[in-house]
Amino acid sequence: MLSKILWPRNSAVVSSPLGSLSPQQALNLANIYLENACNTNDPEVTLVLCHNTEVSLARAKKAAKQTANQAVLERVAVSYISLGKLLERQGHSNGAQASYKKAEKLGGCVQDQSRLKQPSHSGRPVDLPMDISSAESSHLCEPVCDSPKDEQHHGDIITNIFAENLRPPTVKFKLPETDERLDSTPQLAYCLELLKTAFSTEEALEPGVRKWLSVTKKDSYEQDRLHTIASEVIRMFMRDEFKDAKAVAEVMYLLPFLNKDDFHDLLREFYSIIDHSGLLSLHQLEGLAQLLQTPSPNQLDADDLVKILDLLGRRLRDTHQQSTCHMHQLTLALSHVLDAMADAKVTNLDRETLHEPLSTYLGELKNSSDPYLVYQAAYAYQALLCVPDSETTWEGALRRTGTVIQGVSGVVSAVRCFDLHKFITSLGNIHRGLAGTAKVVGIAMTTYNGAMALVESGQSFLECLKEGYSFERKRDWYSALRGADVLIRDGNLCMFKELVCKAPCKLDPAFQWGVCQRLGDIAANPLWDADTRQDAIRFLGEIYQNDAEWGQQPSVKQWVLNILMQMTTPSEAGLQLQKVAASLLEELRTNGDAKKQALYNASREKGPISYPAKVVLRELASPSLLYRVQNRPDVEGNLRLMKKQRTLERSNMVYIAPQAKSNLQATDDARFPLMEKVKDFLDSDKKVFLLLGDSGAGKSTFIREFEFDLWQMYKAKSGRIPLHINLPSIDKPEHDLITKQLRRAEFTDPQILEMKHYRKFILICDGYDESQQTHNLYMSNRLNQPGEWDAQMVISCRSEYLGNDYRDRFQPGNRNQISDSSLFQEAVITPFSLDQVEAYIQQYALMYQPLWKTEDYKQVLELVPSLKELVKNPFLMTLALEVLPRMIDPGKNLSATRVTRVELYDHFVEQWLERGKKRIGEKDLTAEERSAFNLLSDDGFTLNGVEYLKKLAVAIYKEQGGHPIVEYSRLNDEKSWKAEFFCHKENELLREACPLARNGNQHRFVHQSLLEYGLTRAVFDPQDRRNRMAVEPAMGRRGSMGSILSIESQDAFEHGTATLEQEPDISSPLAWRYFVNDHSLLQFLEERVQQEPVLKQQLFAYIEHSKKDKKWRVAAANAITILVRAGVPFIGANLQEIRIPRADLSYGMFDSANLQGADLRKVNLQGIWLRRTELSRAQMIDTHFGELPFLTEDDTVFSCAYSPDGRSFATGLYNGSISVYMTSSWERARVLKGSSDMVRCVVYSPNGDQLASACHDSTVRIWDFVTGELQRTLTGHRDWVVGVAYSPQGNLIASASNDRAVRLWDVATGECRLELSGHCEGVICVAYSPKGEGVASGSEDNTVRLWNVEDGDCSHILSGHSDLVRAVAYSPLGDQIASAGEDGSVRLWDAGTGVCRHILTGHNNMVLGIAYSPSGDQLASTNRDGTIQLWDVDTGRCCNTLTGHSNAVFAIAYSPKGDQIASGSCDKTVRLWDVSARASRLISNGHSVEVYSVKCSPKASLIASCSKDNTVRLWDMDTGACRRILSGHTESVYSVSFSPEGDRIVSGCSGNTVRLWDVGAGSCIYTFIGHSAWVQCVVYSPQGNQVASASEDRTIRLWDLTNGSCQGTLNGHSDGVMGVEYSPDGSRIASGSRDCTVRIWDAGTGECCRILVGHTHWVRSVAYSPQGNELASAGYDKTIRLWNVEAGECRLRLTGHSDRVICVAFSQKDDLLASGSWDRTVRVWDVVSGQCRAVIENFSELIWSVAWGLFAGANHLITGCKDGSVLKWGVVSEAELCSTRLCWNITNGKLTMTGASIQDVHGLTELNKQLLRQRGAYW
Repeated sequence: MLSKILWPRNSAVVSSPLGSLSPQQALNLANIYLENACNTNDPEVTLVLCHNTEVSLARAKKAAKQTANQAVLERVAVSYISLGKLLERQGHSNGAQASYKKAEKLGGCVQDQSRLKQPSHSGRPVDLPMDISSAESSHLCEPVCDSPKDEQHHGDIITNIFAENLRPPTVKFKLPETDERLDSTPQLAYCLELLKTAFSTEEALEPGVRKWLSVTKKDSYEQDRLHTIASEVIRMFMRDEFKDAKAVAEVMYLLPFLNKDDFHDLLREFYSIIDHSGLLSLHQLEGLAQLLQTPSPNQLDADDLVKILDLLGRRLRDTHQQSTCHMHQLTLALSHVLDAMADAKVTNLDRETLHEPLSTYLGELKNSSDPYLVYQAAYAYQALLCVPDSETTWEGALRRTGTVIQGVSGVVSAVRCFDLHKFITSLGNIHRGLAGTAKVVGIAMTTYNGAMALVESGQSFLECLKEGYSFERKRDWYSALRGADVLIRDGNLCMFKELVCKAPCKLDPAFQWGVCQRLGDIAANPLWDADTRQDAIRFLGEIYQNDAEWGQQPSVKQWVLNILMQMTTPSEAGLQLQKVAASLLEELRTNGDAKKQALYNASREKGPISYPAKVVLRELASPSLLYRVQNRPDVEGNLRLMKKQRTLERSNMVYIAPQAKSNLQATDDARFPLMEKVKDFLDSDKKVFLLLGDSGAGKSTFIREFEFDLWQMYKAKSGRIPLHINLPSIDKPEHDLITKQLRRAEFTDPQILEMKHYRKFILICDGYDESQQTHNLYMSNRLNQPGEWDAQMVISCRSEYLGNDYRDRFQPGNRNQISDSSLFQEAVITPFSLDQVEAYIQQYALMYQPLWKTEDYKQVLELVPSLKELVKNPFLMTLALEVLPRMIDPGKNLSATRVTRVELYDHFVEQWLERGKKRIGEKDLTAEERSAFNLLSDDGFTLNGVEYLKKLAVAIYKEQGGHPIVEYSRLNDEKSWKAEFFCHKENELLREACPLARNGNQHRFVHQSLLEYGLTRAVFDPQDRRNRMAVEPAMGRRGSMGSILSIESQDAFEHGTATLEQEPDISSPLAWRYFVNDHSLLQFLEERVQQEPVLKQQLFAYIEHSKKDKKWRVAAANAITILVRAGVPFIGANLQEIRIPRADLSYGMFDSANLQGADLRKVNLQGIWLRRTELSRAQMIDTHFGELPFLTEDDTVFSCAYSPDGRSFATGLYNGSISVYMTSSWERARVLKGSSDMVRCVVYSPNGDQLASACHDSTVRIWDFVTGELQRTLTGHRDWVVGVAYSPQGNLIASASNDRAVRLWDVATGECRLELSGHCEGVICVAYSPKGEGVASGSEDNTVRLWNVEDGDCSHILSGHSDLVRAVAYSPLGDQIASAGEDGSVRLWDAGTGVCRHILTGHNNMVLGIAYSPSGDQLASTNRDGTIQLWDVDTGRCCNTLTGHSNAVFAIAYSPKGDQIASGSCDKTVRLWDVSARASRLISNGHSVEVYSVKCSPKASLIASCSKDNTVRLWDMDTGACRRILSGHTESVYSVSFSPEGDRIVSGCSGNTVRLWDVGAGSCIYTFIGHSAWVQCVVYSPQGNQVASASEDRTIRLWDLTNGSCQGTLNGHSDGVMGVEYSPDGSRIASGSRDCTVRIWDAGTGECCRILVGHTHWVRSVAYSPQGNELASAGYDKTIRLWNVEAGECRLRLTGHSDRVICVAFSQKDDLLASGSWDRTVRVWDVVSGQCRAVIENFSELIWSVAWGLFAGANHLITGCKDGSVLKWGVVSEAELCSTRLCWNITNGKLTMTGASIQDVHGLTELNKQLLRQRGAYW
């Protein structure tokens, strides 16, 4: 009925804005409204239509005046008269008279002038003049005030109420002097409010106030003091145990002056109180409500508000139907939250979890028996409706409808420039917008007749009220009241009055209720002056009495009476105000007619309904929070002393700002400035920053500089306190860490308690490793827990000290001890770059003025091969600059000089002692001291000093377990072991001369590494004469009666053996302490082994004696660990019955060794070579192999997945079956078979009870995991299904198909819920987001699409791949997406924006699969070449490459714990990678990936190797030690070659360039550019003046080495050239190509002399014989061909390799040829006969390169492999056979056990037995 009346016949016009109508259209619309008003019998609807008529007439009048349309103006006048008559009939005389007056002004004639004075109730209005033919409707709206001069009637504004605007009410207090104690918190608030006073308003202040303000604004310290006190009051409140009403009232005074941190802390505190309290406290709810009303801009963010809203919604539900007072405050707080959310532009409020429940609860409150609660619920509901559509901060409070409202631009966002008239105009526009979008029922103008009828029928005041409110739509009164609140807050009461009187919603009962409530608040507030409070009461009386202006709403009239009655009670107002309220109530008793008086009497008889009027002044606690703050102990004096001491300790030092990388897996070139990163951490919400680095990397130096910077920035009383803690100096730092450190700094307990409660700290904890900690210090000290220390922690630790799961020792956690990685950050200091080294030298030379000049240091560093790498460590740089002038003569041949780390320490300690001796000798010593000094000098002061250092180091390790700080007190320690070092005069002098530091009674070495050096020098001192006189023991072969050991002495084995007659030193530290995990100690000792043969013999002796007596097992374990680290091979060694538990033999060489009955418990055997080794009867309990066995399948593995609990594992195979394994034993549990077509993808459901598989038969199958039964087959795709993914909730499955669609399936029903279409080619992969709101799909159209699963919309299209997308994955947090393409790249995308953050390149073939680690910091990708690469997600750097598969790897999956990776391949295996296993030793100087080429220098002293890791490395031919690393290539280096003199190296890379290097300096001399594709091979000419390079661009280029120019290009091959070689005389060049031919060229003319044809596949390598008459070629056809160069004929075709042959090389003697193949063997051939004389088997990876070298007159063969290994083999030619033995290897490769016997081995698990069998061992 109502809609038929309100919507005119031509409803199309309704959608048009009123302002767009012509004058005639507006008039027609007005007459339509007027006609409908006349035809309805509902008085409320009539009144609404009358108002709409008036609005339309106002628009017609205005438009007609603008266009001077007199005819329309005359018709408007007639319509005004008709409107007046209708209003008169309805009893609205005031409105009728206003209408007649407007008609008069327009020239209209009123037939009966008496109508202007008295309304008539007769008849219907005159007929309406209308032009129906052109009539169009407009939006329904109420009158709008277009300008202050608008003629529309708003009623008379009472001039004597709120006649002027005032300053906001405040209580004035005595203003304090500078630093004077404050009397009360209100006084503090008064001071802070004055400080906010704008300069332009200061003149209005009293002179005394202006003076105080002027002085204080110039005193920044006093301002900081006042603000700091305010912050401390907040902190005191947060730590207050009770937080009662008085405490809440006190902090309320300070709300307008809080900074952002204090505001958020207080907000979190109130949140926590309300969240965790069983019973709600009214004062706490009121506090939260007030807090939300007073934030400064940007203090509230959307997330905070949504959380608070959720909390209040939950408490509203829990408190429902309970205490009305609680409901009052909850609803009020809820209103303030919603107001703030609107102001903060919070949109898209979750309808399901927040919006709808709140709507329901607030709607239910409409049925409450409390009228105030009903009103407050209606207000909150209006605010809730506005939140999703909020706009700007101030406009959002005015225009909350979400409709585009005309005229809004007139509203300003800042309150201080508030334009009342524009505001009122905007309110009208809001009303118009509302009317156009909702059902309008109008303003309920119930008459007193209606009211009395309701009263008489028993309906109460409450029901009347409810009928006036709407809980179903947005209303403009809410926005008007928000504006009114701002005006009252700022004292603009005159503007408030004008707003109330002119607001379009003036007659809305809800608006009037809100106005009355606010007037009541003003009257009740004692801060307002008496006149203002009385004006508020008079205003209430005006609303009650003036029905013509305010209408006849009985609920509003009763509300006014209720407020006035409450004002007459003593608790709400002063005596004078009570009298005013009482007098007004008496006056109102006789107001109006009898019916109104009856309403009055009924209300008085019922009495007042209590409501919580705002009372500003409240009683404060005693003692107040402020009192407690001002009576706290002072700590600033002590902090100033601490600052002075700590900054002095920094002193003058060389400091180069360190660079760092993000974690241990990141590469060193992914650097960033460390200081910037740590300061960013301090500005974040993270709590722990772990600083890692090698020994001497500069951690402590950086920490000193960092602490110094923090102290410079420290702000007294409020700043965060930097507290440096040397962890080794604290006893049990896992408890009370901060308290112990502060007590050491002489803070009292009250001061410590003060800082614990009120200050924040930055803890700088140095030396986690030195304190030998295993605890999580953050968690054990309960940092940032309630009532505990508020602190961020920066903590340093050596990298090598930590194990695999080290993050658990540092990550913060919650109350349940669950670690939170989002609060943790780490960085690893990287070695100095060359620029940093140079800067350090310059600073050092400038600061210390050493003997050498800067240029001298630079020259030595450039020319001494080993030194440049050493000084990249800052501490070693310091040592080197100190001692190099005494170690090296710059005038000598420096390229032959070697400097080691241990030598630097030797010289440094000796130099320190010599300087100490000189310093002591120049002192004024006592007679006793002088005598002691002379005795020490006579016996050798330096030697005595070294002995003292050694003994002290041993004592520290033996007595203190290596704890580096010795606390000595003469009183307490006179009889302890410490007295030997700190008591006697001689020792006191030695202590003073040694590199020791003292702090009070604490003594320590100046650097931790010096303590470790001292211990290792106690193990072996090269200056000890006893070592020099040691007899070298003889060694025996395996099986002999003699001792051990190495192949190095095999020649001596032939001449008999001897036994060890002298027992080793049982007192050596090696015998009582395990060194196995002490990297720094081992590094010193392995260098000693390489320099001192005597030490090697002593270590052999320990191993030998362990066979006879178990007391030597610790020493033996240490000894063999040191020897293996030093590169000593144990090939063929007799190690039977040795006892070496816990030793680290990783990457050692033990081929053919006898380890029968050996004690190998807990030994690390990762990467070890144990080929043909005898291990029978060995003890191998808990032996660590660092690898897991692989699983063998029947067909290609396309997919694999771990169950969510990690207990099972499934694979999907090409033959259509699914294998399920139990991970405890890796035994196959069952096989699921449902399709004969391939299974492309298999996944577990989130709870692990189901498996889903994607099949090429176009189906998705769902399996019951427990029973193995097929539960459901999902059909609907029209082509292969290649991808499948469960939603996180497990109720949906997404499938990807070659039919170009992604489908979402209901798991329970099997129905297709949604089909996602958009890809223009087949969809290959699909992934669900972690929250389940989105799906990502990858396609053959080279794109990734992101879909919204609710509506199926595509939110982003990720473009960038140049080939199809094979795999896609979400990161665990859902913020990142990874995609893998056949273009060989992995791309990391921002999931929110679709922006590509990283492009990961490194695979040299298509990428087939990807997976994120559970922590999200690592990504694994698989490749067609069989490799797996692990990437650092933050930096995009490759941190590891896993090799082992022999074919393409399709499947990849992390275990739920992240400690394993499973990969499935075309080689029909699943390999299990132990990614948590980290060997205690890696070959740090070794290649990390494929070694493509190896060459021996002509002088046989060096080996060169080049690799996919972009480097060339030089190795010592004798020892295998890395002599130099040549860096500069930016792509894989494929080939390397020595010059004839061995002083130059040439290298070629996939970056299309050739580089020429100086071997001695390690620098690049030339870079040759010219090739347009990869350079596959480079070679020096025999004369050394030319280099030839072969390239994939099908050419060979000849480069002149004198000027770097290209001398010629050899063209002729029809495909890429893979190998090139000069003949021995340099006249010919041979080349091999992908075109399957070998060509021989004239080196002088460049002409092709001959083409050798015979190979049926690519020719990979060519080699000339030493005589030059024969040429060997290696082909992918698995053959080697020997060609007669002159005849061009193939003389021999060598077969035997089972896979492509990659490389060939002739020996220099014995007519041997070596070939390397991808069958993982090297074969040695007789050149004359073509017979295979030896096969070297069981390489762990493919062979890329072989090279011969002569060393000590014997043939040696060098091999380079895919696993990054370089191996040297001894080859001895014996009659028809050759014997080969491994001399040394540089490898980080795999466990190799071919032919090893493990019969009767004890302690092996079934899993390890399976592993060893797969690696070639047998029972």
